[in-house]
Amino acid sequence: MNILLKENLGLYASLCLVALMLGTMFSDALLYMINAWEKEEYSHGYLIPVISFWFIWSNREAASKFMGSGSWVGIFIVVIGLIVGLMGELAALYIVTQYAFLLILYGLCLSLLGWKGIRLMWFALAYLFFMIPLPAFIYNSLSSQLQLISSQLGVAVIRLLDISVFLQGNVIDLGVYKLQVVDACSGLRYLFPLTSFGFLCAYFFRAKFWMRAVVFLTTLPITVIMNSLRIGVIGILVEYWGIEQAEGFLHDFEGWIIFIGCLGVLFAEMWLMVLLFMPGKKFSQVFVVDAVASTETEDLVASSTEDDNAGKSNSRFFGLPKPYLVACTLLLVMVPLSIMMGDREDITPQRLRFVNFPLQMDEWKGVEVGMGQNFIDALKFDDYIIGNYSVAGDDLPVNFYVAYYASQRKGASAHSPKSCMPGDGWRIGAFEQRRIGQYVTSRGDPLMVNRAVISKGNSRQLVYYWFQQRGRIITNEYLVKWFLFWDALTKQRTDGALVRLVVVLPEGSDEKEADKKLAAFLEKAFPRLEKYIPS
Repeated sequence: MNILLKENLGLYASLCLVALMLGTMFSDALLYMINAWEKEEYSHGYLIPVISFWFIWSNREAASKFMGSGSWVGIFIVVIGLIVGLMGELAALYIVTQYAFLLILYGLCLSLLGWKGIRLMWFALAYLFFMIPLPAFIYNSLSSQLQLISSQLGVAVIRLLDISVFLQGNVIDLGVYKLQVVDACSGLRYLFPLTSFGFLCAYFFRAKFWMRAVVFLTTLPITVIMNSLRIGVIGILVEYWGIEQAEGFLHDFEGWIIFIGCLGVLFAEMWLMVLLFMPGKKFSQVFVVDAVASTETEDLVASSTEDDNAGKSNSRFFGLPKPYLVACTLLLVMVPLSIMMGDREDITPQRLRFVNFPLQMDEWKGVEVGMGQNFIDALKFDDYIIGNYSVAGDDLPVNFYVAYYASQRKGASAHSPKSCMPGDGWRIGAFEQRRIGQYVTSRGDPLMVNRAVISKGNSRQLVYYWFQQRGRIITNEYLVKWFLFWDALTKQRTDGALVRLVVVLPEGSDEKEADKKLAAFLEKAFPRLEKYIPS
């Protein structure tokens, strides 16, 4: 041990220097990532780097045999990581910078250990992927879908006991009580930790590749089924013993029990596969908790020939591989550049607040509608308006909603109605993009809207919505994310808004009349929007 330490003293010193340089360059992104671990969904994040370090440290002696095999391809990966990281810093988007950090780590390891060494350390490096939070728009979409699925399956569990229950979107109506399956009940607080744990179990499960893949991939259905069971059990308890069963300590305790149940199902799945497909072997022989992959290590060390060792001595400089030293030099050059760049805050253009938006626009008269604080906290917008506008003699107003975000780089972003409407129990029927009139923005973009006809029971509504972002009118949710990145990079801006209009469709009414009504309202409202949503 002491001999190994002395021989690699230069390596350990260089690793400390690399850690300092990376910490300086990516401090904001890493701190934001660590802050995200405070959320229950990502609370397992603290364990990920610890487990990865355990794998690396446990395999350090075997890895030292490949020290001189550094690959020059690692330099290329480091350069790509630095470019991506620079773009992430300029765009002030932490998710881009966090993935750039991983790219640089992978490149450094490849430049130090070469391809054989990477084969030895691949798990420790791949496992770090699980410590990075999902982008906000993927998280929100996934949460919405899991809420709906869990609600439907949870209601099915309740009905097994002949309890009368009505499901409306993600609201479970038991008659006396109503249970809402909110973000916290979507199952993501189980899914993310279970997925990372499933990946770990798949590594320890010394079986065929397809078995290990099944262990990892089944973490999603296990989470959904167990979370749905939890929702169903809560509904049953509430029915017989009151709403207290869905609140406070008992509610949280039930969550822990379900997560432990998820782990139990995962282990039962592996045990069953050993029983069915690996006759003659015990589970303890197949599931081995050991950071050192002995078989892989022996094969890799055996494949290291004397010619490889001779080449190693020629490729070393100060006891370290030349590709690794070049990679470290690149980092050293980039550190002062990253410091000079400093914190790049979003530019927030001047605008009028929606409290000044007119409630009287010629023949259209509006009445403001309030929003509950719980929705305001969840949507995280900086300014908004909700109003019902109508003309005299019309008792079916146009519901006008705009949510404005001054910055969308820290997880706060416009929620797509396409994801939110099903959560309120609405089914989306006809859906298309449509140009409305000859209206254009100041930069010449036409007014294109997403047009949807939605229904809930016998109720029907016509919905128009679009994303108005820095002078652009966008109907595609994924294009919103691309232009968010591009404008952050080139304009230092991530502000924008979601605009939504809704009108009720009476039974037997013609949709064309509703289209005319929304177009007539937009004729008055759209030209006024640019004062509140700057280009």
